[in-house]
Amino acid sequence: MARKSATNICAVVAKTRDPSKCPYGDKCQFNHNLDVYMAQKPPDLPGNCPSLESGEPCSYSLTCRFAGTHKDFYVLESSKKKPSNVPANERNILRKDYQKLLWKNKGQYPKADAQLRAMGLMGKAFKLNTVDDEGPKGPDDQQVIVSSIPVTTVAEATVAEAIISGNNLDKTEQSLPGSTAKTHRTKRPKVITKGSAMDTNAEVDLNPDKNVQLEDTSFSQLLQEEGVNMPTAGKHHWRTLYLESKLNPREKKLIDFRDKLYLATLTTVGNLPFRRVCKSLGADITCGEMAMCRNLLQGASSEWALLRRHSSEDIFGVQICGGFPDHVARTAEMIERECEVDFIDINMGCPIDLVVNNGAGSCLLTKPQRLEQIVRATAGVMEHPLTVKLRMGYYEGRNCAHTFMPNLYEWGVSAVTIHGRTRQQRYSKLANWDYVADCVNAATDKLQVIGNGDIMAYTDWDEHLRTPGSKLSTCMIARGALMKPWIFTEIKESRHWDISSSERLDILRQYVNAGLAHWGSDAKGVEVTRKFLLEWLSYMHRYIPVGLLEVVPQRLNWRPPSYFGRNDLETMMASESAVDWIKISEFLLGPVPPNFIFQPKHKSNSYDQAENG
Repeated sequence: MARKSATNICAVVAKTRDPSKCPYGDKCQFNHNLDVYMAQKPPDLPGNCPSLESGEPCSYSLTCRFAGTHKDFYVLESSKKKPSNVPANERNILRKDYQKLLWKNKGQYPKADAQLRAMGLMGKAFKLNTVDDEGPKGPDDQQVIVSSIPVTTVAEATVAEAIISGNNLDKTEQSLPGSTAKTHRTKRPKVITKGSAMDTNAEVDLNPDKNVQLEDTSFSQLLQEEGVNMPTAGKHHWRTLYLESKLNPREKKLIDFRDKLYLATLTTVGNLPFRRVCKSLGADITCGEMAMCRNLLQGASSEWALLRRHSSEDIFGVQICGGFPDHVARTAEMIERECEVDFIDINMGCPIDLVVNNGAGSCLLTKPQRLEQIVRATAGVMEHPLTVKLRMGYYEGRNCAHTFMPNLYEWGVSAVTIHGRTRQQRYSKLANWDYVADCVNAATDKLQVIGNGDIMAYTDWDEHLRTPGSKLSTCMIARGALMKPWIFTEIKESRHWDISSSERLDILRQYVNAGLAHWGSDAKGVEVTRKFLLEWLSYMHRYIPVGLLEVVPQRLNWRPPSYFGRNDLETMMASESAVDWIKISEFLLGPVPPNFIFQPKHKSNSYDQAENG
């Protein structure tokens, strides 16, 4: 069998130096010739192996780009600690056995399913007041639409049907499987399946004149096993038919966001190594990159990698994004069960077209009923605090975030972040902090409100938080941290830091070391680290040194003028050319591979095009 190139050495052979140890033998598609591999392997990078520096055995062995610093190869085999590609100080690793269940769509979400059934958002009993001309109709000419989520038992379907219809539950019990009482047959409407979630413009058909009674002990026990807390009387609407989570809201662990430095969720560049750098510079709260609920539920490894948490992140949350209550509620339950997090944030302000076109992100600002359903369904299954992130609105001049503020705490939200821009506006204008203040005034006293937008110095922080009468809990720092991650130090020390180019290079070196520990110290890990380093440099080059500014602080929408720095390195760091960014990466990671080309993922280095969505 033809083998791959010599660079693709078999991992087993690299670790044992014995081709006979490979379980695939001659059928292995990777190279087994160590002499050929060592002859073409590039020189080691300067420095020490990041795994050995952390006290762990290196899992990459001969393929490590720092293999020369491995004191004794055979120490790896005799070590009591089994080498692993996952660093010991990283958490929230997806278990392989659970991933296989997700691949087969066999994940179990009892709390979320019970919550959704009680709200009438899943199961065959969900009726719509709106009449569709197509498809079969139920009683009273009401078409019945169900979610793609299966009702697992007949008993669950009967319970949910009783909740929604308002029927007496003692009679409902008689129709449950295994009941010895006389069966009361009721005519059930035909159903038609559509999509993966309810039409959010629909209202649930409920009878307010009937009371739900729980008189039979056996049926009450059944409801407890199902996790359903039934209302006893009154007007029934999906807004009131939600489950209480395991803990009473007063017993939930709360996070005090007040005056804490909150590093925003940053797609692509807000990875674990970057968060480690920001933590070392003073950040208090960190949050993982935005993960799509659908991909998490499908067990996608690349999406689960966004939930990784480093041991240094003492207050850590994950941000999820989805457009339907079933997706988001199930994802929240799964994350709480499988991961170590302090809070879960729902992104309802993402402006990316791919996200918006799927009904998620800032699209939810145009669908207030669905937004409420998502929040209520998710809060009902969580034991940790739930936070949400909003923009001012979807369209320019049609702000709507303030309309949600009075109700968010009642729905189960602990804190809300308001980004002072609309989706259509993107980043073409400065953030509107006057509107953020209006949202704070519209919120209840128990809801923590976090402002977001254009924090570039400690003076901006003080202006928004220290101004008399300000009710903001804290501010979230996003692009300001990308351009100058030492902003956290500036805020804590209340000073403008005229940082030198050598100090900035040390920060980049710290990032590279964290990246090699996270993505790996072999050739592939080095290039992945280089890629994300260059993505960060595409933002960082926009920083203008304080010593060169006439007006302090710098604004995010300023285009840095062409200037000569105080030394060659500072001049290179200010360059808009990707060629210079690549040279900086070579200082830290060695020469790039042949024919290497870098194109920034985000248009962070362009100023002449206004993105108006």
